[in-house]
Amino acid sequence: MGQGLWRVARNQQLQQEGYSEQGYLTREQSRRMAPSSIAGTNHRKQVQGGIDIYHLLKARKSKEQEGFINLEMLPPELSFTILSYLNATDLCLASCVWQDLANDELLWQGLCKSTWGHCSIYNKNPPLGFSFRKLYMQLDEGSLTFNANPDEGVNYFMSKGILDDSPKEIAKFIFCTRTLNWKKLRIYLDERRDVLDDLVTLHNFRNQFLPNALREFFRHIHAPEERGEYLETLITKFSHRFCACNPDLMRELGLSPDAVYVLCYSLILLSIDLTSPHVKNKMSKREFIRNTRRAAQNISEDFVGHLYDNIYLIGHVAA
Repeated sequence: MGQGLWRVARNQQLQQEGYSEQGYLTREQSRRMAPSSIAGTNHRKQVQGGIDIYHLLKARKSKEQEGFINLEMLPPELSFTILSYLNATDLCLASCVWQDLANDELLWQGLCKSTWGHCSIYNKNPPLGFSFRKLYMQLDEGSLTFNANPDEGVNYFMSKGILDDSPKEIAKFIFCTRTLNWKKLRIYLDERRDVLDDLVTLHNFRNQFLPNALREFFRHIHAPEERGEYLETLITKFSHRFCACNPDLMRELGLSPDAVYVLCYSLILLSIDLTSPHVKNKMSKREFIRNTRRAAQNISEDFVGHLYDNIYLIGHVAA
């Protein structure tokens, strides 16, 4: 009797404290099971990744550093992967915290080659005291100089040993660089026709449809805003290069460089006609076929029709 009253009193006390006999046992069991489940999770992470990255990312030196990941505590491969996503400005800022990591030559080499794909200095033995971080600063300075004055920019690259004084090397540099102002570049190529010749030969138009090849050409070598001798020169060089890259297609279609020249001019005029808001009466497909076949009689009607469809669906060839 006394034991029964004690048990009832004990249950009432547990209920007031928010426990029950069954719940108490459940919590105790959960406390005992939790370490084993966490250990199993950690084991799976280690088996899958080889390294317990979760705990490395959660590691902290002190409470004051909470929320701040120290890259020096991560594996070097992971740290370099994280830093490789930064641009030059952010990498310089990162070097204030992780000097050894952010000043690594491989990171700066990647930044140089992703922005300036070709430089003569890449293929030479580096001089004493060479660093890719310093090279990046020189390339950036030279590009800004080129965008102000192309001749001074090229001379700067040569004075630093970055480029050789060769039209072919300059053409490769221009072909693999996207930081140069296209208006200044157009002026430079108009003056340096030897560089322009080598730049055209770097294009590979094999198995490309004519309008698509012309678009790619004008993405690298921007067309002038007005018709003139320079535009005629560009189209002539493109026509010869396109024929040289597709000899079998030229024989099959019976096209010559002169015929491709006519087609290119027709495509440019059609692009202006279809895309200009000032032209109200757009040229029809039948009109384009008729006008083009007058200038180049050996071209099949189906081929010219496909040219029209490409401009109509995709857009201007020299935009």
